[in-house]
Amino acid sequence: MGVQHPLILTMDTATPCSSVALTAGTRRNGYLVASLCLTGNVTHSRRLLSAIDHLTREAGVDKGAIAGIGVSLGPGSFTGLRIGMATAKGLAAATGKPLFGVTTLDALAGQCVTSTLICTLLDARKKEVYAAFHRCNSEGIAERVGEIQVLSPEKLAAAIDEPVFMIGDGAVTYGALFCQLLGNKIRFAPAHLHTPSAAALGMIAGEMLARGESMDVGEAVPLYVRSSDAELNLLKKKQQEHAAGADQK
Repeated sequence: MGVQHPLILTMDTATPCSSVALTAGTRRNGYLVASLCLTGNVTHSRRLLSAIDHLTREAGVDKGAIAGIGVSLGPGSFTGLRIGMATAKGLAAATGKPLFGVTTLDALAGQCVTSTLICTLLDARKKEVYAAFHRCNSEGIAERVGEIQVLSPEKLAAAIDEPVFMIGDGAVTYGALFCQLLGNKIRFAPAHLHTPSAAALGMIAGEMLARGESMDVGEAVPLYVRSSDAELNLLKKKQQEHAAGADQK
């Protein structure tokens, strides 16, 4: 494998797929040591730790040799993100290793090498998508340009005025609609790339390790982008109670 780089253990639970990986180095000079992806009806909480144990055992890697823990920040499934973050924080705290958070959309873009504008998107439900734009630099490394948004596919399409390369399960869910709205301006990633990859996430985490950009384990939280249904319902209830109190005065 050539030059030996610090090992990063990463996990992505932003979608129904549980993805874990061991990587070394960065997108420019790294390599994949081992990876495991599992989909199905079993929850992340029931299989994530066992998947990590299986991965390290089969790769012949002692957990003490791991230099850092990487985790998907989101956006994505609220429950999945909480499970992934709790697991990553627990491992980081127990081992004393640094914690690195990478957005799900940046990890998706990390799988792309193209001169075209990249649009990463995940199905956010409620007829919306989580989306961000990326471009590859002179070295072919995808960099985000702009903020992560949650919006309707129609509004996203209206913001695109050049050829675009779409990747992520949002492109699968709304692919026909995007083709209708964008015509020949759009290209889609191959089917196997639409699922977030812990391997791609690990390479980006390796860059953070090299720059010394770790997260505070005690304060690290997922990136939800929008409020959960429970938070929205609580806000609605408070607004109703406030309105009822105002009416009684």
